[in-house]
Amino acid sequence: MGFWKSLFSGSDAPAAAKAAPLERYVADGSDDRANRIFFSTEREIDLYELEELCDAVGWSRRPLRKVKKAIQHSFLVVSMWEQRGVQRRLIGFSRATSDHAFNATIWDVVVHPDFQGKGMGKALMKFMIKKLRSEDISNITLFADPHVVNFYRNLGFMSDPEGIKGMFWYPD
Repeated sequence: MGFWKSLFSGSDAPAAAKAAPLERYVADGSDDRANRIFFSTEREIDLYELEELCDAVGWSRRPLRKVKKAIQHSFLVVSMWEQRGVQRRLIGFSRATSDHAFNATIWDVVVHPDFQGKGMGKALMKFMIKKLRSEDISNITLFADPHVVNFYRNLGFMSDPEGIKGMFWYPD
């Protein structure tokens, strides 16, 4: 339980000694050779590696130039990495847009299938929320496919709070 406690307590989370915004967590604290999971807020992400991650979960391909633009214009970008020795692998990603004052919307939450069901999606979301709250964002929203609604509900998200219904406009 030490991993989870250090992840969410705030004061115990060790930051990497790099200039890049990396935070390191040991996914399995049982031995020193364990794979390590890193969260990063660095926006320089290999778009092809991100595309491979999205392919792994069956998402439709999107033009890379638009993905790059979406990342550049996001308020917060979080990537999750598995470190094995000197090799690093992208295993999770999410981003949020915001008005920089009150509201943020989380987009593109993706965790590699090899890491689903192991608490990594929950860790990614808790990290996102913690970072947004540290920026004094009080209203966090997201859009969820029907098969993941319960995942988000278990993290404290509510469907249609106070009867508010989202509205959408799409081009013909």
